Amino acid sequence: MSAEVETSEGVDDSERKNPVAQEKENHIRMADLSELLKEGTKEAHDRAENTQFVKDFLKGNIKKELFKLATAALYFTYSALEEEMDRNKDHPVFTPLYFPMELHRKEALTKDMEYFFGENWEEQVMCSEATQKYVERIHYVGQNEPELLVAHTYTRYMGDLSGGQVLKKVAQRALKLPSTGEGTQFYHFEKVDNAQQFKQFYRARMNALDLSLKTKERIVEEANKAFEYNMQIFDELDQAGSALARDTLEDGFPVHDGKGDMRKCPFYTGQQDTGALEGNSCPFQKAMTVLRKPNNLQLILATSVALAAGLLAWYYI
Repeated sequence: MSAEVETSEGVDDSERKNPVAQEKENHIRMADLSELLKEGTKEAHDRAENTQFVKDFLKGNIKKELFKLATAALYFTYSALEEEMDRNKDHPVFTPLYFPMELHRKEALTKDMEYFFGENWEEQVMCSEATQKYVERIHYVGQNEPELLVAHTYTRYMGDLSGGQVLKKVAQRALKLPSTGEGTQFYHFEKVDNAQQFKQFYRARMNALDLSLKTKERIVEEANKAFEYNMQIFDELDQAGSALARDTLEDGFPVHDGKGDMRKCPFYTGQQDTGALEGNSCPFQKAMTVLRKPNNLQLILATSVALAAGLLAWYYI
């Protein structure tokens, strides 16, 4: 009896836990990271599904003038992500998930950019404000908290290997894109023979990572942030689309001519530093040159589909 009392007195009240709570914590501690991510991002899934951009896309109401912004968002996002993946390829937490040959999308996106915009596409592409915030977050994580890269790679690539493959076929059929893959290289994983098997393998690698419960929780939190950044991009596209609708001529092209105050350009819907805008030209002016070519009309939906694919694909994970 005295021994029991002595042991009880030696334990702080804050350290005592209800047996049920302790069991629940132990269960969470042993849970697979992939399952924690799936459960922990359900709310973000729902909110993302109800963004105006996604709802409009599902209805087929895609504003054709946004196709360059959508493509640029994908290009800058994956460029940043894969730069940080390369930087951390030897990090003990990230090394098991480093599959550059199988997963990297920058090279594929570069081919799609060339197909849609021509060889001088780099002179036309500009990173939007919302996309830049996403890019900056990815770089911060890669340079300061590389274990959180797991959240971004899982969110992006597992989706690309899931619903993205469905949308690839839809785009090819609806837009009569070449069966050889031009314009849809983003979805083509040349080194992945079986997407389903690779996803299972990737999840197994992820679940085998030696991570504490706290780190797992931080990864889930970061995955939710990734959803938020993507939704901000969709909201930005909606705002740009609304601005275009207000400033449209009878022939369907925007009033802004790419000169004067850059803040009047529909592309820049948020407040930006004046110095950063000096010397830049409005991407919509260049976009109109492309849009005025009849053969490029079918490309409009293709690039809008590309950006929406990343979000829609999450629902298939």
